[in-house]
Amino acid sequence: MKETDGKLGLLSSVCILVGGCIGSAIYSLSGMTMYYAGASSILSWIIAALIQGSYGIQVAELSVRYPRSGGVYIFPSRVLSPFWGFIASWGYVVTNFVAVAFAAIYIGTYLSVSFAIFQNYRTLLAIAAIIITALLNSLKISRTGKFNVALVFFLLITMITFAVVSFTNDNFNISNFTPFFNGAKGKFGFLSAIPNAMVGYGSVVSIAFMVENIKNPNKTVPRSMAISMLIVMAIYIMIIVATLGHVTISYLIENPGMRFIPLFAAVWTSMTSSLWLSKLISISAFFALITTMLVVQYLNALAIKAMASDNKLPKLLSRVNKNDAPIYAIILSALISSLLSLKPSLTEFLVNLASLIACITIVIVISSLIKSRRTTPHIDGAYKAFGGNALSILTICVIVICYIPSIILGNLYMWGFTALVYIIGIIVYKIYEKRTA
Repeated sequence: MKETDGKLGLLSSVCILVGGCIGSAIYSLSGMTMYYAGASSILSWIIAALIQGSYGIQVAELSVRYPRSGGVYIFPSRVLSPFWGFIASWGYVVTNFVAVAFAAIYIGTYLSVSFAIFQNYRTLLAIAAIIITALLNSLKISRTGKFNVALVFFLLITMITFAVVSFTNDNFNISNFTPFFNGAKGKFGFLSAIPNAMVGYGSVVSIAFMVENIKNPNKTVPRSMAISMLIVMAIYIMIIVATLGHVTISYLIENPGMRFIPLFAAVWTSMTSSLWLSKLISISAFFALITTMLVVQYLNALAIKAMASDNKLPKLLSRVNKNDAPIYAIILSALISSLLSLKPSLTEFLVNLASLIACITIVIVISSLIKSRRTTPHIDGAYKAFGGNALSILTICVIVICYIPSIILGNLYMWGFTALVYIIGIIVYKIYEKRTA
């Protein structure tokens, strides 16, 4: 669809959403879910899609009710209170710092395992990727959208190629799928893997958070989300099945370094007759991870800008450049993500931390919709999510159920660091609240 007035139409919106999802999720996060749940990780990704799809249509309704970019801050702050808007956005921003760093780390990893010239430059490649995405995000959003269109079509071709080679390879082993519940986390590993899989679908709500940049948002936002979710879920299931046919769970347990590069592991261990595929995967992973970083970094900057515009962060962070890009927020996001990328050994911990915080943010945003329906009348013709409050409450309940295993297991470090993140956020909020009193 043609872009007008620098805004994004349906095609660009779909490509931004698909590109934002399939990067770090399919090339790296999928391996963690396979490690946790084994073949039942397929269930994890299907359940996560249902949860995020439900969340997506509810956020689409919020974006129509409050059509201003930076929605993760705007929605709760306008409906619940500025405090809850800040807490939701604070968690969202922390999650995205980790997401960008994670994607950058595995750009370096994929390139270094396939190309000898890059073996000693993983960290440098990670930081370079963050700088590249920051520069691209400083351009007009319509230009970035066109860049994503080209990248997504390239990614679809490479992933279909991987799947075809995998399914037709003589070493594809159907016995890898039995027993079905055979991951490192036991029979309920698929529940433990759901929060990580939800992160993989997280960018499907991106368009709602940049609604001011969307053409005809009342139709484009929900349509692009629905189309993108179907495409992304189909891709995820296809690639996970293709990978599990060549990688055993025992291998992932015994080789921690391979958990975050599962597609490469599949080629390296089972499809040795097609080693050329490892280089294609690495190139594809590079572009996929770049698209994720582009979307997530830009959304993070919008959330930071929204908080700064409301005097909850330094006012400097609300400024934009001549392309209307929140340049100082982009720079801050790039700096913090670069620092996190220096510690790849903390990847699994940071991803699990981000997954928990992301779910807390989702609960806050959905709660704001429930209250908004009571306080703000629906406008005829405006988009409205089906299911009403029943769907909203069900979504929250399912998210809580998914975390019951981790609560029972008692990962004290995870819950302690989560509490610390929010304590720091509350302190920052109180400081700026006093300054504006």
